[in-house]
Amino acid sequence: MIISPSILAADFCNLGRDIRMLEQSEAQWIHCDVMDGVFVPNISFGFPVIEAVGRMTDMPLDVHLMTIDPARYISRVRDCGAMMMNVHQEACTHLHRTVEAIHQAGMKAAVTLNPSTPVSTLEDIITDLDMVLLMSVDPGFGGQKFIANTLEKTRRLRELIERSGSNALIEIDGGINFATAPEAAAAGADVLVAGSAVFGADDPIAAISRLRNIN
Repeated sequence: MIISPSILAADFCNLGRDIRMLEQSEAQWIHCDVMDGVFVPNISFGFPVIEAVGRMTDMPLDVHLMTIDPARYISRVRDCGAMMMNVHQEACTHLHRTVEAIHQAGMKAAVTLNPSTPVSTLEDIITDLDMVLLMSVDPGFGGQKFIANTLEKTRRLRELIERSGSNALIEIDGGINFATAPEAAAAGADVLVAGSAVFGADDPIAAISRLRNIN
């Protein structure tokens, strides 16, 4: 299981400290949630923060754009050193073109689905994707309750990936904790995004280890 802690839940007064903690843990990626206050009802942080994180660490950056027209930011995300660029299916008029441009920029391409968006919308592009992110909460705020239907949705996505021959990973984001992580893994998830469960823990390093080694 790949654990991608979301720095949205980190202590921004001590971000360098929290990044160093992640480097010492079993976390493999760092998840960066970018919110524009338009596509989602919240504003988080922008490129200066991602650039700073990129300078602090060599850990792969998993950048999730919850913004309108994310394609216009491809070069800026690349210049931050991102490994993976996540765009919402709901925000892209020409999704194939956007995915192709992300690949041409040298990054892996992921597409995110909101809770109410069916997996079937990706049938004609799944073989072009490196990852699909399923939102297990309505995007915009951390600390929300896991939407139970995400488990069945994950199983449908796993079936689509296997049937199509795609190599896409499945990432789950929202409400991931020690109760929901095993369920997500059993349904077919490869990557778990965890915010509060990591940065709100008394021992974040132990929390990450527990999530990574779930049964």
